[in-house]
Amino acid sequence: MVTDKNTLAIEVAITWCLAWGDQLEPQIDRGTLHKMQQAMLNGESVPEAVRSYVEQARQLDQLDYPQSLDELTKLPETHPQLWQSRIGLVYGGATKIKQYVFEASKLQDIRGASALLDRINLVDLPAFFHGEDSDRFPQCQGSRDYCQQVRDRSLGTTDDSPGLAQALIPELIVYSTGGNILAFCPSAYVHQLANAIEKRYTSETLTANSCAVGESFRFLELRFGLLKDPIEQTNWLEWYQQNASEHLVEAYYGKPGPDLTVQFEQRHSFNQLVGKLSNRFSQRRSGHDWPSENRPSRRYPPMYETHPYVRRDSTDKRSAVRQVLSPSLPNSPWLSEPTARKLLVGRMAKREDQSNDWFRQAGFSWEAGSVESWVQRYDSFLRGNSRLKALYDPNDQAPQEARSLREVGNASKGFVAYIYADGNNMGSFIKTLTTAEVYQQFSDVVSEATEKSVYHALAQHLRPHRLHNIDDGETQGRDGKWIHPFEILTIGGDDVMLVVPADRALAIAKTISEEFERILLDLDDSFRLPPQGSQPQQGIHRYQSAQASASQCQLSMSVGVLITADDTPIYYAENLTNQLLKSAKKKAKALKDTLHYHGGTIDFLVMKSVTMLSSKVEEFRESGLVIDGKPKLKLYGAPYTLHEIGGLLKTAEALKAADFPRSQLYQIRSLLERGKHTAMLNYRYFRVRLAKDKQDLLEENFETAWCLPKDDQNGGNLAPWMSLKDDSGTTYETIWRELIDLYPFIDEPDQTSASTTQATQEVR
Repeated sequence: MVTDKNTLAIEVAITWCLAWGDQLEPQIDRGTLHKMQQAMLNGESVPEAVRSYVEQARQLDQLDYPQSLDELTKLPETHPQLWQSRIGLVYGGATKIKQYVFEASKLQDIRGASALLDRINLVDLPAFFHGEDSDRFPQCQGSRDYCQQVRDRSLGTTDDSPGLAQALIPELIVYSTGGNILAFCPSAYVHQLANAIEKRYTSETLTANSCAVGESFRFLELRFGLLKDPIEQTNWLEWYQQNASEHLVEAYYGKPGPDLTVQFEQRHSFNQLVGKLSNRFSQRRSGHDWPSENRPSRRYPPMYETHPYVRRDSTDKRSAVRQVLSPSLPNSPWLSEPTARKLLVGRMAKREDQSNDWFRQAGFSWEAGSVESWVQRYDSFLRGNSRLKALYDPNDQAPQEARSLREVGNASKGFVAYIYADGNNMGSFIKTLTTAEVYQQFSDVVSEATEKSVYHALAQHLRPHRLHNIDDGETQGRDGKWIHPFEILTIGGDDVMLVVPADRALAIAKTISEEFERILLDLDDSFRLPPQGSQPQQGIHRYQSAQASASQCQLSMSVGVLITADDTPIYYAENLTNQLLKSAKKKAKALKDTLHYHGGTIDFLVMKSVTMLSSKVEEFRESGLVIDGKPKLKLYGAPYTLHEIGGLLKTAEALKAADFPRSQLYQIRSLLERGKHTAMLNYRYFRVRLAKDKQDLLEENFETAWCLPKDDQNGGNLAPWMSLKDDSGTTYETIWRELIDLYPFIDEPDQTSASTTQATQEVR
């Protein structure tokens, strides 16, 4: 997994901290330190004054793992510098992100909040470390002046850490994606760096919550995990082998496996240091303070009180401080400063307001800095991939960004879909990462795979859309314009949230999950599952198990998809989409634990009115779509595996092609509640009234594909039911309701899907 580039970067970071020492001022001249940094990066000879530190850093990586406590206790004697010296490790980032991003109801405010957090994560924090000097941080390289301003304001002499900017270099960053940063630093600057990270979020957003913690560790602990002083009191391998089955030990180290030595080495490593910081992060986020650290408390997060009779801003949470009287903003809105900043960044991100005149005229003085939207990155990706660009925009329409959800919904009969994707098996996989180099490579690869999987899915299933019959206040004058018919709300680490036209939602969600696994394996083959022969798919998929292929990747993605009207409140839609994602992840975990399925899963819900669902999705399904009795009936089939989603879309297209009378579709759905036999009888009655070719179409794509009994000895089927056997007995479930829900969003089969499939295969 680890590349030479990752190894070199971490080696430079460790050497830098070793040579700096444990004080605020370095024990080696700064000029010499920078010469050492450049020499190591270029493969040249380092200055004589720091050569011993370089050797010690390389020895740390080459040390054999102690196989006994006696071997461990000899390390302080053989490597006294690595035992006595300390290195700082800081972990931090934004918290309660959804609370900050989705407190506003308009897409431009949400886009602005997301873009502002992305700018802090991807530009501002790397700028602390002079990220513009490294090709690891391309967002910083085009903003050198801005990065210097960030350091001047956050790390300059006006702060309590005048030397912090000089103590940081790009190689110290382990990762800074997914809304979090993990970085080394000289041990004397641990708390100052953590304070600066928290301060940056607050000074830029005013209301977003953030948290950062840090601690100094012995250099030996980077290799062997947490060690006690004196070192002989450390519980080492012999102790673990004797107590591996104890409940508390098992809770910490995991269930004992066949090789306890390997299991112990994976836990007692750099992973243990990150775990300790993660626990401290959770404690500080909850308001806990450590008096010995002498840091500002987080018990009182940013809060702006408002009087009940004072005018409030558009979020209805804070007092408005300015009314913006500008033709750039319709309706002369009243804004608080946090909301004004979101609005400004949102307008800059969609490239319609680079002058900021209204912001300055209203009396706000904040500088937004460098802002890049996800659509701009998508455009850059397409410019570097001519085949996908030709597939997505064959006529070179040069579309603009969508300004509202109504514009996105204009591409799909006024309906949009919220897609929320998140990685599976991440926690268990991260526990196997033992070094900082592996952490760095893992973060880089996962972030790249996540971002590219979204771009591939959008290019394969969407095309630029020309707005029609749209003339409300927010989109006035836009009728006839070509737009990108989607909105990427966020891509961070292994998280994705976007809004797309409803009729392409499930296909996009499926492709994101599939491309995520494919790109991961292309980037790093160490993610591939070990060969176990032909993995049986029977029992995993309800749709044509024999045709399903087993997942080859240890990591996958689950997705929640909500199809709803474009005027549905965003905060409400986000909440439901999050519930659907949790349901999909629960399904993936159950399949992995019982049937060793490592692939992705998708749960979706079609909500045609806001009042359709007033409770949680799980409660709604259990109370309204599950009929207890003998037999037990389950009137829905979600969540689905990726293979099943492909089959569901194919079946829905076949249903559309069969031209089933819509009244009969709804009547069959209404009869599902009357029992298994009644529903089967009515389905058969309506089926035989179809033409022979359409009967064959249904038989092939629905009855034999989904509804064969588990013990099919008579050649029959259970349509419209599927049988699900477990310890409690047999439950009969059906996909018919979901087929009906998808029916309005399925286009007639044409050549588009065939050409898309062919072009996708060519791209791959």
